[in-house]
Amino acid sequence: MKKAFLISMILISFVFSAFSVTYVVGTEASFPPFEYVEGGEFVGFDIDLIKEIGKMYGFDVEIRDISFDSLIPSLMTGNIDIIAAGMTITEEREKVVDFTIPYYSADQSIMVRKGEGTNLSILFTEPKIGVQTGTTGDLWVTENLIDTGYLPKANLTRYDTFNFAVRDLVNKNIDAIVLDNPVAERFTKTDPVEIVGIIKTNENYGMAVAPGNEDLLNMLNEGITKLQESGKMDELIGKYFK
Repeated sequence: MKKAFLISMILISFVFSAFSVTYVVGTEASFPPFEYVEGGEFVGFDIDLIKEIGKMYGFDVEIRDISFDSLIPSLMTGNIDIIAAGMTITEEREKVVDFTIPYYSADQSIMVRKGEGTNLSILFTEPKIGVQTGTTGDLWVTENLIDTGYLPKANLTRYDTFNFAVRDLVNKNIDAIVLDNPVAERFTKTDPVEIVGIIKTNENYGMAVAPGNEDLLNMLNEGITKLQESGKMDELIGKYFK
C-alpha cells in the first residue's frame, strides 16, 4: 500500500513538473527602481511585476541581465522570451517586437552633479552628455542636439549602463546625463547628483515578446490589467516610487 502511494506521488510530481513553464525574462539591471541588483538578487518594479503575473498564471521566471541594446536581438533569436526592462513603446521598436499594453509612463530628465546646475542652461554650454546606448534618452539627444548640429558628436558618450554614466558624471568626465525621470530620481537618492530639468516626452513603458507570440502577449496583457484593477499595481508603485 505504501509502495503504491509512493508511486502515485512520484507520478503526480512528474505530471506537475512536466506542465510547469519557465519564461526567460531579459532585463538590464542598472535601471533602478525598475531593475537593479541588491544583495546579489535581481529586484525592482519590473521584476516584481513579472513575478506577480507568474504567480497569477503559474509560471516561473528566470531573469537574465543583458545590455539594453542587446535585449531586442536576444528576444528575436529566442534567447529570452520576454523583455521587462522599463522599455519605452516606440514606432521603431513596434516594427520588430510586440508590446504589451502600457504599465508606466515617464519623461526624460537632465541630471548633473549636485550643486553645479539649477536649470536647463546646461544645454546651452556645449556640455559633454552621457546616455545609455539604445535608450530613448540616447534617441532624444541624437535627434535634437547631435543631428541638428547643435552639439558636436564628440560631446556625446554612450554607455552600456547608467551606473557607468553616473560614475563618469560624479568624476567630472561628463557634464550631464539624459535619462528616464524615475531612474534619475532614484540616483539622486544614492549619488551626489540632481535633476535640473524635465524633457516632456510622454513615454509609455511596455513589456515585449517576439512577434506572433499572441498567447504569451495576451496573458501578460491580462495580467497587467488584473494587477491594475486589484490595486496590486498601485501597491508596487508605492513600494518603488515613493
